[in-house]
Amino acid sequence: MNKTTPPNLKPALATAAALLVVGTLTLAATRYTSQLDPFTATATAGQAREFKVVGTWGMLEHWREREKPFWTQHLPEISNGTLTANARPMTELGLSGFELMRQLRDGSFDFVHGVLSNVAGDSPRIEGADLAAIVQDLPTYRRMLDAYRPVIEREFKTKFDSKLLMLYAWPSQQLWCNFGDKTRTDISLADLRGKKIRSFNATLGDLIEGLGGSAVTITFAEVVPALQTGVVDCGITGTLPAYNAKWYQVVTHNVRLRVGYVSSFMAVNGRVWDSLSPAQQQLLERETAALEEKMWQATAANDQRGMDCNAAGPCDLGEPGGMLPIEPTAADQATLRRILDDYVLKRWAQRCGPECAADWTQTAGSVLGLRAAAE
Repeated sequence: MNKTTPPNLKPALATAAALLVVGTLTLAATRYTSQLDPFTATATAGQAREFKVVGTWGMLEHWREREKPFWTQHLPEISNGTLTANARPMTELGLSGFELMRQLRDGSFDFVHGVLSNVAGDSPRIEGADLAAIVQDLPTYRRMLDAYRPVIEREFKTKFDSKLLMLYAWPSQQLWCNFGDKTRTDISLADLRGKKIRSFNATLGDLIEGLGGSAVTITFAEVVPALQTGVVDCGITGTLPAYNAKWYQVVTHNVRLRVGYVSSFMAVNGRVWDSLSPAQQQLLERETAALEEKMWQATAANDQRGMDCNAAGPCDLGEPGGMLPIEPTAADQATLRRILDDYVLKRWAQRCGPECAADWTQTAGSVLGLRAAAE
């Protein structure tokens, strides 16, 4: 038998060999992808995406420890490298946060993290998620926000053509005041009457007016010099940001009235969402839900951490600030309830309208035992 392959058969044999290799590789790939979750199996077919993402404040913990790692490390890893992101905080982009949802709607970004109160100018309904001082503990605040979530989802869809994926909070916003004498312990909400207090949204202004103070709108960066020069007597910010910004150097007391939790969100452009496969959508919903849970856990830990660091400790961030903590008394709580009814809820309901106020009462208000009515 002639062992030499005739020249005219060589091309056919080469083609057959190539087909055998391709078939083997295809079979191996099929077996591999069948072992992965539905999204990854789909993603290996070549549906690669790079998203344009905006995060919150670049100097704060949520961005550094959770938002950024999610987009730049976790999502590429869990998606087998097919979903990546160009993610930057709004502070790095020179954005204030007030424009984010309009830019998301216009397609400038694919996903944005933002603060609900910054969207309140476009939708008073959204402002209802973080009305000043209506909740005094984080677990209750989370239950209230969960109850109000359908309202926010509807507003995001109808006004901004976007899908809400996450709701989360920051360490509680409290009052940090310079009362002169650091040894004073007999301080109540009545001592805020006549004080100039830093504010940054409408509902805080309502609260401050109800307390008998004067609201002064200044940026976070301006607060320390304003406290030093007497432009303001008190500032409002979160417990950990207050410590990190060294407010303890210019104030004497921490009045632990929880005036808010800076309710925050993550949303995706509606057209971008619709362009994703069902498996991609499922993966993003699953992973953002896990991220949302991490946000709440971190907020609870950092809230107490900030209060401890600003007072006598313990503090793992440095020397304790030495501020004197003032917890609201029962009389203060009664005063606060009156202010909520006569100022915070009443004025927000007037901004939002009867139907909007009724929605709030049936959802968030039912958790808190509060009623908003537009009169």
